[in-house]
Amino acid sequence: MCNIKEQLFGDLNFDKIIDDKDFKEASVREVIIAPILKALGFTFETIIREKYFEMQVGSKKQKVLLYPDYLLKVENSFAWILEAKAPNQKISDTVDQAYSYASHKEIRSNYFAICNGLEFTCYRTNDPEKPFLYFRISEIDEYWEILQNTLSPQAFQTGKTFYYENEKSIQTKIEGTEKAFDYSKCTLLKEIKVKKQAAKRHFGVNSYFTRQSWDIVAKYINNFSQRGDVVLDPFGGSGVTAVEALVNDRKPISIDINPLSVFIMQSLMAQVSLSKLSEAYNKVLKEYIEKEPKTKKEIKEILTQYPLPKNLSLPKGSDVKTVQELFTPKQMAELALLKSIIKKQKDKNIRLSLFLAFYNTVSIINKTFHETPKGGGNHFGYYYRYRIAPDPANKNTKDVFENKFKRVFNAKKDIEEKCLLNKKIMVNDIKIIKGSATNLSFLQDESVDYIYTDPPYGKKIPYLDLSIMWNVWLDLVVSEEDYKQEAIEGGEHHKTKEEYKNLIALSIKEIYRVLKFDRWLSFVFAHKDPEFWHLIIETCEKCGFEYIGAVPQKNGQTSFKKRQNPFTILSGQLIINFRKVCTPKTVLKVNFGMDIGEIVLQTLEGIIAKNDGATLEEINDELIIKGLELGFLDLLKKYYNDLTPILLEHFDYDKETEKYNIKKNTGFKTYIDVKLRIKYYVISYLRRQERENRNPTFNDIVLHIMPLLKNGVTPEHQTILSVLEDICERVGADLWRLKKDTLF
Repeated sequence: MCNIKEQLFGDLNFDKIIDDKDFKEASVREVIIAPILKALGFTFETIIREKYFEMQVGSKKQKVLLYPDYLLKVENSFAWILEAKAPNQKISDTVDQAYSYASHKEIRSNYFAICNGLEFTCYRTNDPEKPFLYFRISEIDEYWEILQNTLSPQAFQTGKTFYYENEKSIQTKIEGTEKAFDYSKCTLLKEIKVKKQAAKRHFGVNSYFTRQSWDIVAKYINNFSQRGDVVLDPFGGSGVTAVEALVNDRKPISIDINPLSVFIMQSLMAQVSLSKLSEAYNKVLKEYIEKEPKTKKEIKEILTQYPLPKNLSLPKGSDVKTVQELFTPKQMAELALLKSIIKKQKDKNIRLSLFLAFYNTVSIINKTFHETPKGGGNHFGYYYRYRIAPDPANKNTKDVFENKFKRVFNAKKDIEEKCLLNKKIMVNDIKIIKGSATNLSFLQDESVDYIYTDPPYGKKIPYLDLSIMWNVWLDLVVSEEDYKQEAIEGGEHHKTKEEYKNLIALSIKEIYRVLKFDRWLSFVFAHKDPEFWHLIIETCEKCGFEYIGAVPQKNGQTSFKKRQNPFTILSGQLIINFRKVCTPKTVLKVNFGMDIGEIVLQTLEGIIAKNDGATLEEINDELIIKGLELGFLDLLKKYYNDLTPILLEHFDYDKETEKYNIKKNTGFKTYIDVKLRIKYYVISYLRRQERENRNPTFNDIVLHIMPLLKNGVTPEHQTILSVLEDICERVGADLWRLKKDTLF
């Protein structure tokens, strides 16, 4: 490494600075700070000196003026602030002052730093308690690379330039005819049309609370990894990621804290001879038919002779108190008999495979199951609580088991055919592990090629609580440590939001550790609270991930809870994509010059006006993606963790279309300067175009802006042009892009 210290400061003797009475704050600025900032790449235009800002303090809201020493500008935002102090001043005495500057609503910098000529300390604005970078200026050579990678203009982003992958190029990768795979050139996928029922290896094979659509997972795996790669899902659930990784010639690793999840995956992937499995099934069914209880006396005899499931207590809110109350005596006897017959199978993999059919039989043969008008049915997992059906279906156990076995058989056949096609040996290529995503110690650093995961969404589903019925029938044990490590909010163990956030954060840190550099993480999330999105972005950036982009994605049919709570429950999801790189760029926080309430309301009005009405999912996606791109998720989480009140107050809801609309006979609520409105929409639109590698024409911009300003002040084209000329630059004859040095 070059001698940075000598290049910047010559032969300056740092040992004498502390005793030099003439070396004061002004000297620190001129002799120490100025060379550092210049070497990092900042110029006269991007260094703002002693700009003042107003701040209200105290109960009387007295105004005081703030004068940050240095505001370092990158593109449209203040990336970090730097406070200069004299060598005899302690840096620790200045942290609160520097933080107040960095967190000011008109600054909102990502970092703040303090330098007294002898020491340099830098903090993240969202974590002001502990510095992430500290060094003595005399040792700057050792820290220069970190300084460049963190605080130079090139270390920040306001939007990555990327384009969306098309179906043809994805299929090319799947068929294996692609050229040399370059992870750095992977691109984001457009929203994928869901085909849940098109794969026998998934559809109807097992019951679980949530499940990613196999085709979405498969396309992401093929887009971000190549054959032979290791694909990890640290929140494995029903195993869709593992199965799709395997059949697409990858090496899957699936982890889950729920023993039921591990059972499902192990049973589905257990390698068996299909002919021997069919033979074993016929023997089990024959014995069951011979011993099936027909009378109350026979039912009673079986209940006394065969082991029954442990009668554990059910969670609060259940319609009954214990597991055994979920079954009629007849159902209990038939299931106990069937279980005992299956247990006699000596081959472990055949036994597991038959128990998978049994597990799915239990899902139907209980008092929570009821039939639906179209011939299907739902059990308690559909409602996320143990709900006794008003009119239970009372299905025939033998018939249900027969049907479920056929599903399992077809699934195994489907997987076997796909794996044989790829010349795979299943048992050697898949790892299914019971454990927590917070502890991946069995994996070496940088040993995973791609991660696709769908973690729990706060308090939406208490998985372990709702798995009790199945776990007791399958003799699966859930420990107190399992409950402790389960990443949920609420549940029977009353886990707090902080506990949930900490577990997710620890999981992301482990995910970062095991992922190889230049590889991708696709994080599926459907939480409407921006606090959790902010947590993900914040934790990922702290770990070293670089945010690439988020894509809205539907995941199949509308849930019961969504139909019950159309104002609060999301039926879609966002897939947020990160890449682990050596020098990640930080997302800048844009200062809009307006209140967060106006930003939110304007965004809501914009998406509603643009689409002639918008669903809760479209509104949430728009806000979250804008918050990600423009860096105001921290404000969203602070003031708008629930959009329901503002939506119901300002907009009409159409039950038929499930869309919000601007109230009849009213205009926009956000009456702010028309140029500021235009500026806001232009920046958002052009950033989106940059992400798609496009430069729009003036006509494109006008056509986009005008609908967003519907019911408001309609500007002349000349007004839009004047805003464009202020913050954008021409590309060619009539194409536009944002200026790189525009301050918003």
